[in-house]
Amino acid sequence: MALLVHLKTVTDLRGRGDRIAKVAFRGLSFYTRVIENCEDEAPFDETFRWPIASNIDGNEMLEIQVYNYSKVFTNRLIGTFAMVLQKVVEEGQLEISDTLIDDNNSSIRTCVSIEIKYQAMDGTVGAWNDSEFLENPNQRADHETTFHFETESLLSGSGQSLGSGTSPGRSQQSLLGEKRNAGRDVIKPKDDKGKKESKEKTSGKGVFSGMKLGKARHAKDDHKKGHADEPAVLETEDLDRKAMRLGGGLDPDTISLASVTAVTTNVSNKRSKPDIKMEPSAGRPQDYQVSITIIEARQLVGLNMDPVVCVEIGEEKKYTSMKESTNCPYYNEYFVFDFHVSPDVMFDKIVKLSVIHSKNLLRSGTLVGTFKLDIGTIYSQPEHQFYHKWAILSDPGDITTGVKGYIKCDIAVVGKGDNIKTPHKSNETDEDDIEGNLLLPEGVPSERQWARYYVKVYRAEGLPKMNTSIMANMKKAFIGENKDLVDPYVQVSFAGQKGKTSVQKSTYEPVWNEQIIFTEMFPPLCTRIKIQIRDCDKVNEVAIGTHFVDLRKISNDGDKGFLPTFGPSWVNMYGSTRNYTLMDEHQDLNEGLGEGVSFRARLLICIGMEILDTASPEVMSSTDVQMESIQQISDLATGKLEEFFLFGAFLESTMLDRRIGDKPVNFEVTIGNYGNQIDGISKPAVRKRKGGGDTDEEESELLQNSSEDEVDDDGDLEPISCTPPMKPVITDRNYFHLPYFEKKPCTYIKSWWQDQRRRLYNANIMDKIADKLEEGLNDVQEILKTEKPHPERRLRGVLEELSSGCTRFVSLANKDQNAAGKTKLDRERLKSCIREMENMAQQAKTMRTQVKKTTLKDKLKQVHVFLHKLRFMAEEPQHSIPEIFIWMMSNNKRIAYARIPSKDILYSIVDEETGKDCGKVKTVFLKLPGKRGFGTAGWTVQAKIEVYFWLGLNKQRKDFLTGLPSGYEENKAVQGQGLQSFPPISLTYIKKQLFQLRVHMYQARSLCAADSSGLSDPFARVFFSTQSQCTEVLQETLCPTWDQLLVFDNIELYGEAQELRDDPPIVVIEIYDQDTVGKAEYIGRTFAKPIVKMAEEEYCPPRFPPQLEYYQIYRGNSTAGDLLAAFELLQIPPLGKHNLPPIDGPTDSERGPILPVPKGIRPVLSKYRIEILFWGLRDLKRVNLAQVDRPRVDIECAGKGVQSAVIQNYKKNPNFSTLVKYFEVDLPENELLHPPLNIRVVDCRAFGRYTLVGSHAVGSLRKFIYRPPENKVQNWVNAAKLMHGYQALANGGPLFRPAGDINVNMETEVPVKKMETVVKLEANSDAVVKVDANEDEKSKKKKKKKGEEIEEEEPDESMLDWWSKYFASIETLMERIRQQEAAAAEAEEKEDMEIAAEGKLDLKIDDSPMKGTKQSKSKDKAKAQEKEKKKKQLEMVEKKEKVKIDELQVYDKELETEFGNFEDWLHTFNLYRGKIGDDDDSCTDEERIVGRFKGSVCVYKVPLPEDIAREAGYEPTFGMFQGIPNNDLVNVLVRVYVVRATELHPADINGKADPYIVIKLGKTEIRDKENYISKQLNPVFGKSFDIEVTFPMESMLTVSIYDWDLVGTDDLIGETKLDLENRYYSKHRATCGIAQQYSLHGYNMWRDPVKPTQLLTKLCKENKIDGPHFGPGGRVKVANRVFTGPTEIEDENGVKKETDEHLSLIVLHHWEEVPRVGCRLVPEHVETRPLLNPEKPGIEQGRIEMFVDMFPKDMPAPGAPIDISPRKPKKYELRVIVWNTDEVILEDDDYFTGEKSSDIFVRGWLKGQQEDKQDTDVHYHSLTGEGNFNWRFIFPFDYLMAEEKIVISKKESMFSWDETEYKIPARLTLQVWDADHFSADDFLGAIELDLNRFTRGAKTAKLCTIEMATDESAFPTVSIFKQKRVKGWWPFVARNENDEMELTGKVEAELHLLTAEEAEKSPAGLARNEPEPLEKPNRPDTSFIWFLNPLKSIKYLICNRYKWLIVKIVLALLLLIMIGLFLYSMPGYMVKKLLGA
Repeated sequence: MALLVHLKTVTDLRGRGDRIAKVAFRGLSFYTRVIENCEDEAPFDETFRWPIASNIDGNEMLEIQVYNYSKVFTNRLIGTFAMVLQKVVEEGQLEISDTLIDDNNSSIRTCVSIEIKYQAMDGTVGAWNDSEFLENPNQRADHETTFHFETESLLSGSGQSLGSGTSPGRSQQSLLGEKRNAGRDVIKPKDDKGKKESKEKTSGKGVFSGMKLGKARHAKDDHKKGHADEPAVLETEDLDRKAMRLGGGLDPDTISLASVTAVTTNVSNKRSKPDIKMEPSAGRPQDYQVSITIIEARQLVGLNMDPVVCVEIGEEKKYTSMKESTNCPYYNEYFVFDFHVSPDVMFDKIVKLSVIHSKNLLRSGTLVGTFKLDIGTIYSQPEHQFYHKWAILSDPGDITTGVKGYIKCDIAVVGKGDNIKTPHKSNETDEDDIEGNLLLPEGVPSERQWARYYVKVYRAEGLPKMNTSIMANMKKAFIGENKDLVDPYVQVSFAGQKGKTSVQKSTYEPVWNEQIIFTEMFPPLCTRIKIQIRDCDKVNEVAIGTHFVDLRKISNDGDKGFLPTFGPSWVNMYGSTRNYTLMDEHQDLNEGLGEGVSFRARLLICIGMEILDTASPEVMSSTDVQMESIQQISDLATGKLEEFFLFGAFLESTMLDRRIGDKPVNFEVTIGNYGNQIDGISKPAVRKRKGGGDTDEEESELLQNSSEDEVDDDGDLEPISCTPPMKPVITDRNYFHLPYFEKKPCTYIKSWWQDQRRRLYNANIMDKIADKLEEGLNDVQEILKTEKPHPERRLRGVLEELSSGCTRFVSLANKDQNAAGKTKLDRERLKSCIREMENMAQQAKTMRTQVKKTTLKDKLKQVHVFLHKLRFMAEEPQHSIPEIFIWMMSNNKRIAYARIPSKDILYSIVDEETGKDCGKVKTVFLKLPGKRGFGTAGWTVQAKIEVYFWLGLNKQRKDFLTGLPSGYEENKAVQGQGLQSFPPISLTYIKKQLFQLRVHMYQARSLCAADSSGLSDPFARVFFSTQSQCTEVLQETLCPTWDQLLVFDNIELYGEAQELRDDPPIVVIEIYDQDTVGKAEYIGRTFAKPIVKMAEEEYCPPRFPPQLEYYQIYRGNSTAGDLLAAFELLQIPPLGKHNLPPIDGPTDSERGPILPVPKGIRPVLSKYRIEILFWGLRDLKRVNLAQVDRPRVDIECAGKGVQSAVIQNYKKNPNFSTLVKYFEVDLPENELLHPPLNIRVVDCRAFGRYTLVGSHAVGSLRKFIYRPPENKVQNWVNAAKLMHGYQALANGGPLFRPAGDINVNMETEVPVKKMETVVKLEANSDAVVKVDANEDEKSKKKKKKKGEEIEEEEPDESMLDWWSKYFASIETLMERIRQQEAAAAEAEEKEDMEIAAEGKLDLKIDDSPMKGTKQSKSKDKAKAQEKEKKKKQLEMVEKKEKVKIDELQVYDKELETEFGNFEDWLHTFNLYRGKIGDDDDSCTDEERIVGRFKGSVCVYKVPLPEDIAREAGYEPTFGMFQGIPNNDLVNVLVRVYVVRATELHPADINGKADPYIVIKLGKTEIRDKENYISKQLNPVFGKSFDIEVTFPMESMLTVSIYDWDLVGTDDLIGETKLDLENRYYSKHRATCGIAQQYSLHGYNMWRDPVKPTQLLTKLCKENKIDGPHFGPGGRVKVANRVFTGPTEIEDENGVKKETDEHLSLIVLHHWEEVPRVGCRLVPEHVETRPLLNPEKPGIEQGRIEMFVDMFPKDMPAPGAPIDISPRKPKKYELRVIVWNTDEVILEDDDYFTGEKSSDIFVRGWLKGQQEDKQDTDVHYHSLTGEGNFNWRFIFPFDYLMAEEKIVISKKESMFSWDETEYKIPARLTLQVWDADHFSADDFLGAIELDLNRFTRGAKTAKLCTIEMATDESAFPTVSIFKQKRVKGWWPFVARNENDEMELTGKVEAELHLLTAEEAEKSPAGLARNEPEPLEKPNRPDTSFIWFLNPLKSIKYLICNRYKWLIVKIVLALLLLIMIGLFLYSMPGYMVKKLLGA
């Protein structure tokens, strides 16, 4: 496997310096790293590994050289160490220290120490180290014995390996010769692409099959004769025998098989597989529809806002209506956007939801927040949709603010052919959990942070001219300046924003060094960054090239993932051809749409991102795009510049389209701009010189390929990139070929690129693993399709290959981790790929053990996931070498091109890393560029070339010719004549072989129609080498059986005979339609590899004669049928043709010289009888404007046929008079080869003329083949049991069971007796009502959630109506879907356990008592349940049972899909006419349908066993079609019930529709126009329509929904069609659904005129079975089954009577268990049908829920239709009394005193009725936040109890014609405000109460907390509809500046709910008015206004507040007066005293 050398140290070096060592083996050398500045010892310590393909010979040498390293001069050799590897080969491991030898071969002091390890391939030596070898040893040991012979022969070392370079093309002959003498036949080793491995090999054991095993060959032992080439058809026993030999008697369940079938047989390693699909699918526009429902918004930031939601996709904007003064508006508005663009453009479009506050006609409003994601993200979701999810709004203007609110919405993207399933609506409470339902893809964290994305743009190279040179020349003449003709700048778009760099004027090599910064959330919901180089031009700015970076590929969100990072790396841009024209027809290609056809430029970029800490102050708060300059980057950052060599040889060029004209043709090969001589290199006008290093200069020169230092060992190598022109030669009418004969032109180019091969190598390894895996999966699919045995063994083989491949990747990818130019992304991707691969290897190993027959399907799905993952990982985001383009030029004009990825032809010495087409001959089909290649033009081949490519480092190039077919001589260019290394300019083949090709064209099937008749006149054209031949033309058929042998004589093929045997060229078969006038029209194309016989081989089994195989025919990218053919290529011996196997001459003279397919090849035939049931024809359209009157049906199969009777008058009765006819025919034994059955309808006109009406080809007769039963006594019981199990599995549990817990005790008695089975049903006292524990538990849960303490009242029988039944059933459906989801999740968990099939079935049936299965009350039942169920449920069962509502079955799809289209005996075949459109879109199958044929087919081998005809009542005239009703006309009453429609496509500008129903049946049309429903997209119709019709003329019912328009015609929204006839006649009895219970009155009254007993009797009679026999004790016996059940029934008056109806009903519900004739009967149901609009084919326009009853007129008439009219909402009145408020925050400051106060009032409204809001009076100047109101609000409203919604009817706007009905959740909003006189009132806080479940009010203001509003789940809730009256305190809340909720007040309120009648009886007045007036509140006096009573208020102010102050002031004044008086009177007094008064 490998040689490892560990170079440890080199010691005793002299002097001081930098050292480097070189280790060489087999011509491949590795260098160590440089050890700088070392003195006497150089510690290298490096390991080198040579993967080897053949064992090491004992004489081979290993050489080590040690150098002194110098940066400037050449390195100086110190010494050499060389050793012969003999000892290593013997021992496997060796440690050596030895001295070196200098130039003169004398030993020097310096000493080297190394360790060598060798692992031989056959395991003869060497330690098996797990990580190095694929298998671990003990595993390998099991198989050692079996595979030994194979490994020996495969790997017997031939001493020659591909790596060794000793085998250029010619030296091989001698080698082969020796081998042949040794008596060995030679078979090529298999390549891993398209090979057919030797069947015995279990892949991966002992040898990795992808290894190129040098020239080692198989030994062709006798028992293995020719296995490698055995055709793909293996016989069963053969396989089993082989498997036994393989397994050595192992358990057959563990055997793996290597490839058993492959589409192309045996491809050796000289050729690679051609690609079949031709047409580019990218870039073609498609229809898309994006539907968005904006449901509501919550928690919007801002006070009292009027929000509008704007939905924006690309340029289109749509707005919702405005909701006034609310932070949580409810919209429920639906928007649809239609697009017709290509997928790439579509998925990059950005959906932007923004909320705008108070937008109106005059102002644009202020933005609250936005949310963005791209369509691609939505499309990649399951079901392509987000359903009921909350989008987080953030403010792009200020990223520091956080969440701005949430919008709840549904977003779905539908492409053509997608159908979207609406998920079940789980109850609303779950969805109110916003955090748990955020609108984010799986795996994205809910807390997204802001991040900065940097796109650094450094420089670009190789730009094309973007201006005409005329202008430039004029400029040069006038001004003398010479400029580059392009002014480039780079534009980057991401997440809806664009940024651009500066413009660099006039340069082909612009340098920008700038970065563009985007600010966006992380992880982003926009996945692609678009980077575009544009040309700045005043007239038109155009793109030069575009590149997309997918963020998913440059980051990884796993636990060990990494943030987006990219580069610095070059990206290559491709687009239109480089010659500049003003109007470039391929400009789209430069915009990144479609596949680029030429290299445009490369751009050096780097992408990074950092997460922002929004809290830090220096963060920029806006999200605008910024642009800054950055540092220049060093040249080495992107890798070391290396010289690459590309060699190409053109071996054949055929199938050149004749339209090219006959001018000489040549081919040009380019890589980047190298080799492009016409319009490639635009040389920069001005060279930049830099002071210092001239690196820049050097690189640009290298790119121009004119550098001086190019003279290396090649001499001066002039590149040759074009083949010499050559005149084409005619092949046939359509194609030319080029006459190369033995001289094959070559091309070679040298180019310089950064060496990033490792990226491509890793991608190649993964691609190869993926290719191998894909091929294995195709094998498995093929085995399944052709029903060969043991597909599971092949899948095990595939998994084994996968795990060994992954392990191998891990060992290879770890190699050179530290090369130059490794970017962070390279390192991270490598880590994550290795992790993934290890993981995958592990999983594949585990899965291999779990693959059983039973688990095959699941495992296949999982392996497909692996494949997807591998393909995703293999795509390398960072480019390196650009792709190679091959252009075909005629007359110097570019005609057609092919594009080859460089990785596919890149060479590596390790085989797995080599590209899959490197050094191989590949067949390449050239196609037209750009849009020209779309449609029919793209289908014709422009040219088919056989090319050989080799791309690698120039220094590794010595082996570049090894893969060519050998036997050539090289012709060198003149100047390089003497030089060995010069590449040849052409090859001359001296060896050529003569062959004869025999093409056995047997038949084709399912071709597409190419004529307007709906048929084709097909013939096939076969191309091989330069010859072509045609088969004969067969008229008017889509399934031609040519049965023709075409012989191509004297075909000259060049090269070694043996190589041709293993690897013949491919045969191309094109099928055309012959037209009488004009050119034949193309139908499709396929490829095949012939089986080759050499002259010396015998023409005998197993390889010859070859067997017929199916080849898929392609037309563009779509499949267009299959071809059944065989191909053999026979070498003409030297003695001449007579030695070839003889060709039988033409046997049937009529066909002239046409040879039939010979005996051994054509299939073995046996006699079959085909019986046809002719029932009737329907809906035949006109033919050439004439109506069809007398149609007849012609049936043809394999040349025989039968005609029906002619229908005499199609209008009167379109049914046939004779029902059954038959014909006998010889058909192949092998059912897969059965020819199709053709049905053609012709109209018999006068004078014996016929016109074709339409035709249908039944591609496969499989489903119509009748196989007589094997054994007589069939064990029905087991069948029924299994049936049960399977149905339970299919339907996710036994949901088809009716009510009543039925134990079907399937105890079979001794088979001698008739077997009886007992079905028991516990009889209950109340016969009808049974309790369903699940149901009960569910309602319980609901109650728990609501925290109700009161018992819900029982539904009163009289209250229940059909809708109760419907809603209960919908609940059941949801519950069932939920259970299925849960079960699926559980099943996934159980995956790991070993699954036993029986166990699985039983478990599924017993373990999940679903809704609909009812639990009885018997005690033993309860005991059993105790064990199974949780305690909660037990409580339920014990609780008093409630009345249960009977249910019907709600199907979330059409009834047809549930019951197999009702084709149980009558099949419908669509008749087609008209040709298939050229374009995928232009003409759908629907439009080609011209009618339908009803009938059936039965095919069986004759003679039949006798006993069949002997059965009782066998009517010979009906053959196999016994018991068919007669097909006379029937009169039927059809009753159509339309329940409702959902999600209709809006038809009006306002985004709504006004739908009404139109019903068409035959001539009857009912337009229910006056009952249209205004502005509704989810209308509830609830209508029934009765129509009387006659089957079969009027049997197609069309139910359409139209949109009513006031002016103009009404538009069709969508329609659905039902075929009533098939329903009417079906055994499933779809005329009137069978109810769950039988009752005589009430909402569930039996509606069928036929009672269950009558129905049962009729069924028994019709099916000729015994019964029904009613016995005592509630038993009934039908056939050999016994059923038990209740026997009493209540009538209206409650009187009980005896009845057998219940019993009969139970039997009917279990009819599928009745042996032989049983089938499910259609239950009472509602079906959901998609509405389609012919103008938008394939895209659903909404859905309609409906059901149809049919009653034959000759039976008793049915009663009146059930009343399903929509429930009318009930009128209610809600009275809200606002008593008081408390702790309201104080907003105002007092004028005089500066004191805080508030003028409080309370406002209230019901959601949706903002305009009817009511306010209390104002409590002025509350100083404490207390307010007293005693104020009554009265809100009348209409309420739908069942849906818990308020119904409002109002006009949308003043211009509306009529009122629109809205359904809105019942929510009451109360707000508290501060009244201001002059400015607007201030909003203080609000509370919103959901009237169905709101927090119970607190008893006192103290107990009322903010949590009641913020955390409702913690408090008990009440419903006003149950409580009727509630009083308490509730908190008011609002957001503060920091966006947090705060308490802003409390309100004491009383809510009182009355029905309208109650309200009338006890009226109450608004506010405090009569009647029932409320007393005036006792408010403090200040609340009166100042200026009304100033004195009073002053008094109040003084008294209350300033009392003490005034007292103090008065005292102080008194004191002052005292002192003043004292001072005043003191002097006088003193004088008086002194004077002694």
